[in-house]
Amino acid sequence: MRDKIHRLKYEGKAGWAMVFGRLLVGWMESHPDQMRGVDHVIGNPTHPGRDPLQHIEAIMGAAYTEDVTRAFPLSPPGGHRLVKHVETPRSANKSLSEKRAAAAAHAAALTWTGDTRDLKDSTVLLVDDVFTSGSQLQHVALRLRAMGAAEVRGLVLARVPWSG
Repeated sequence: MRDKIHRLKYEGKAGWAMVFGRLLVGWMESHPDQMRGVDHVIGNPTHPGRDPLQHIEAIMGAAYTEDVTRAFPLSPPGGHRLVKHVETPRSANKSLSEKRAAAAAHAAALTWTGDTRDLKDSTVLLVDDVFTSGSQLQHVALRLRAMGAAEVRGLVLARVPWSG
């Protein structure tokens, strides 16, 4: 799984976004208890200038396409609710303190594009590709809570063993 995520994220092998989008919808379909009450399913965003591609946005777009019955509160491609407007330091292969600092900067760079009243008192399912230290999910969840979300749940495609 790590290899496939790497191919999507760093080599631009966009076909993997469709696979991961289908996995996401399959998970949501098979976990109705965990999806109960979720108002927004959003990806932890990448910067629009990300090279080779915005991998999370591609995954979320594929999930939207896969959800033909519109059973889940996914945003349509190009209509992402949570957006990262500036590039921030990357956390890959960094120490825990550097990961935390990068996560805080990442979260601070996020904005909610829709009406903030839609976020108020809502439950958000935050989707990310890889969980290493949990710093990024934690900081983004705190940011969403500060914007008005009542609850933020996290869902990741893969978990990397943390070596400190």
